[in-house]
Amino acid sequence: MASLVAYDDSDSEAEPETDGSVNASEQMKDAFGVATPLRQDFTSGIVDVTKEEAHGTEHGPREVAGEHRLPLVRLWRRDPGSCPSQRLQWPAKEPEVAFPTSEPSRPSSLWTCHVPAGHVPLAAACLKQVKLSWDSPKPAFCAPNGSEATGKNASSFQRKRCEDCIIPYTPKRLRQLQAFNTEAGQRRDGEPQGPSTGCAPAPFCVAPRVSELIQPYLNSQCRETRVPRTVLFHLCGHRGPVNSIQWCPVLSRSHMLLSMSMDKTFKVWDAVDSGRCMQTYSLHSEAVRAARWSPCGGRILSGGFDFALHLTDLETGTQLFTGRSDFRITTLKFHPKDHSVFLCGGFSSEIKAWDIRTGKVVRGYKATIQQTLDILFLQEGSEFLSSTDASTRDSADRTIIAWDFRSSAKISNQIFHERYTCPSLALHPREPVFLAQTNGNYLALFSAVWPYRMSRRRRYEGHKVEGYAVGCECSPCGDLLVTGSADGRVLMFSFRTASRACTLQGHTQACVGATYHPVLPSVLGTCSWGGDIKIWH
Repeated sequence: MASLVAYDDSDSEAEPETDGSVNASEQMKDAFGVATPLRQDFTSGIVDVTKEEAHGTEHGPREVAGEHRLPLVRLWRRDPGSCPSQRLQWPAKEPEVAFPTSEPSRPSSLWTCHVPAGHVPLAAACLKQVKLSWDSPKPAFCAPNGSEATGKNASSFQRKRCEDCIIPYTPKRLRQLQAFNTEAGQRRDGEPQGPSTGCAPAPFCVAPRVSELIQPYLNSQCRETRVPRTVLFHLCGHRGPVNSIQWCPVLSRSHMLLSMSMDKTFKVWDAVDSGRCMQTYSLHSEAVRAARWSPCGGRILSGGFDFALHLTDLETGTQLFTGRSDFRITTLKFHPKDHSVFLCGGFSSEIKAWDIRTGKVVRGYKATIQQTLDILFLQEGSEFLSSTDASTRDSADRTIIAWDFRSSAKISNQIFHERYTCPSLALHPREPVFLAQTNGNYLALFSAVWPYRMSRRRRYEGHKVEGYAVGCECSPCGDLLVTGSADGRVLMFSFRTASRACTLQGHTQACVGATYHPVLPSVLGTCSWGGDIKIWH
């Protein structure tokens, strides 16, 4: 069977020639060897002939059929089984196209040519071969509600073209334009949308500026904490649960808030002035369970479930220290005196002390436990407490263990005798006591000096823990205690009387963190398992 070639202008009438003779440079040969004049508009589509005859001489005089016309090829039949698409053969070589020099000026884009209403671009028929880019115009026959003004003949033509999969001939210029747009779209799609794992983002300026809201309170000696009532900012940048938040420890930079999340990132926010995210760090390949400000306020130490440790400089964005632990990290704490040393605990029976200057482990604290939940320094760093998951039906020893920092010896492991684990610990700013959040849905009060006895008179209860790592904290003045709750509430207690001072309906999911601002007397930050952060005033 002879091969068939489908042209885009096979159904349109031949245009009138300005000269009686046809120049050889203005002709092209089809697959049958018949010389045909070159059309000037390569994007011409299907024209309704019946409408054209009704309007008379609107398009000029008609020529006799057979003079310089392309051979009409019937692309389909009524019988769907006779579709010639599978037997269609293309010429081995593209025909050479020569453009006349006296051709009138064309628009800069082939898509802006004036075409009939029922026109279908030739490039749209090649969607199966070349994927259109973002900026390419959408073909009319691919849109469900594209153009309602298209005639019946054009609509039936488009429907038939999709059914029979007939791909007409596309000029070389259009194919090159499509290939260029496709490469540009692929490059645009392949560009990274954010900092990749293991790469530090661009540094941001942390100049020692002081917020206008913080400035009046820096020199104030007495800052009485007031109960917040309204939400100042609602920060929703994380895509996973927020494990904890911490204000910058340097008072002049305490407008910055650090948050760590299960979405493998930690962020720095301007949580006092604007409520915007200043920088996002994607250095870990797993959840970031622990991150801490350095005491100087210019670095952030982070650890996650990917066993990695990173110390990031905020001014340059570089990694000052990178280490790898042999367990998943759940808690980090800087030494209060020697800021080059920090403690690291997690899914292991051992707590390790790292030195940033050498990048090595300098000490180890091992006990018969499975996981370390939290760490709290006492006595200016000479001792520290570790909260563990060691709890049995008969005894709760080793739930809270006191260690000597220098000798790695245990001072006491008979501190908490009730059969509940303690997911977080908090030190009182003025009294020699500390608080322990328990899974018994109450806050326990302990002495911070040996023998670390628990108070039987004061117990702060009314919230729910239910297995979450719910944090607790004391206000800077020491008069109020704050804790989250598994039902989303935020509860405040009076430290002296253990009575409830205030209850805030904070979050829709479990509130796992609450922290007072170190300078502003009535600013409180809370975070939830739903991934949002609220700043209360």
